Amino acid sequence: MHDKRAQKSTHPEGSEVALPLPFGPVPSERQLRWHEHEVIGFLHFGVNTFTDKEWGYGSESPGIFAPTGFDADRIAEVAAAAGMAGLILTCKHHDGFCLWPSAYTEHSVKNSPWRGGKGDVVREISDACKSHGVLFGVYLSPWDRNRADYGRPGYIEYYRNQLQELTAEYGELFEVWFDGANGGDGYYGGAREVRQIDRRTYYDWKNTWKIVRGNQPDAVMFSDAGPDIRWVGNEKGTAGDPCWSTLTAADMYPGFGGDAMTSAESHTVKAWGSSQEMLNRGDRNGDMWLPAECDVSIRPGWFYHTSEDDKVRSPQNLVDLYFKSVGRGATLLLNVPPDGRGFIHENDARSLSGFRTQLDDFFDVDVAKDARITAGNVRGNSPLFSPENLIDGNRHSYWSTDDGVHTSEVVFQFPKEAKFNVVSLKEYLPLGQRVDEFAIDIDNGGRWRQLHRASAIGNRRLVRSDVCATQRVRLRILKSQSSPAISQVGLHLGPSR
Repeated sequence: MHDKRAQKSTHPEGSEVALPLPFGPVPSERQLRWHEHEVIGFLHFGVNTFTDKEWGYGSESPGIFAPTGFDADRIAEVAAAAGMAGLILTCKHHDGFCLWPSAYTEHSVKNSPWRGGKGDVVREISDACKSHGVLFGVYLSPWDRNRADYGRPGYIEYYRNQLQELTAEYGELFEVWFDGANGGDGYYGGAREVRQIDRRTYYDWKNTWKIVRGNQPDAVMFSDAGPDIRWVGNEKGTAGDPCWSTLTAADMYPGFGGDAMTSAESHTVKAWGSSQEMLNRGDRNGDMWLPAECDVSIRPGWFYHTSEDDKVRSPQNLVDLYFKSVGRGATLLLNVPPDGRGFIHENDARSLSGFRTQLDDFFDVDVAKDARITAGNVRGNSPLFSPENLIDGNRHSYWSTDDGVHTSEVVFQFPKEAKFNVVSLKEYLPLGQRVDEFAIDIDNGGRWRQLHRASAIGNRRLVRSDVCATQRVRLRILKSQSSPAISQVGLHLGPSR
């Protein structure tokens, strides 16, 4: 967390101007790095790929895992070309089959025909990601429908042993993903029965998380309860509007969102009406920084199914999801499941390529850089907090106002008519999420016309509109909990809706 004591900075004239104090919860360094990723890939791959199922029962033979041409390099290449910052692999899904030769079970690739039982999907994906400059993360399902000891104390030792393997033996990880699905019917070593667990206590999460912190101190951990990033409350890839990066996590635990109102004793949940809605929108007055990750699949299912080859999301649909996730301050986690051959299907790769092309068309040019910029207030009248910082391309510089000035405006004046249909805003996150409400106006024949008004900016706020042609644009901070600290304003012209 950042030191909230007042700090001084000297501008060229030699006088000192106090830096703004952070407001409320602020992100950790690992969370700040995660916020920069924007789009991440998810790889659902395993025995389900070969049984045409979404959730394996746990009784599947390792012998069915036989990709005919597995190519980790090709998968990472597709992800890199699509602009994905990282890839998260389902190293073990609910069926319990392990994509690495775990020392603690025979239910893994070491007993499959693939690579003669000598293969390691986790190793190959990790190495390929490194070769292509893509970050690598792991998913390890807490539920295991194969294990005879699932639901009993002994399973926790098994699960932690596997978490130790994945976090200690495969290089640097950027994210570790904990699914909320836990307990139900399964094979369970032949018992074939229903087993339920108490999600609050069974995994002793605080001690389980210590394994990740010890081996991968820079990795963020995902679950309904964080501790670093939260589920967005749906699998549609859309964040709430607004979507606050803060939340009060009391009474929360991994799997909490799936329990609907069973946690209604939580005051926060009562206020929202459902745990999913709370996760989707966050809590403006939350006591911790817990931003949202929006998970969604490029296909109707999470694992590959031949019947869905003609149901892949279009590039336009993916762009829409980008605006409803990244554009609301969250991160988009897009699942692209490898097929039975062992690489990304051509239809999926084609859609990803089109998605990247459309995003580049939107954001490659920023017309705001051509403007002369003035602000209603500049902190200490110092160049350190100049409105020019909004267009310098430096995420670590920002425009801010004097203490006590919580509403202000910035005007962009163009030498000639400028056209745009996307406004991009970013707050300076090390100082917390400060702005409650803002508006964008354009000059319409010498008079201001409001284009958009909304709550929350956070990591990134994207405002999409019809094409605007004007010589003046105004950003108004209508309500802020402290002096605003805005690091970027961009004006872009991309494909029309």
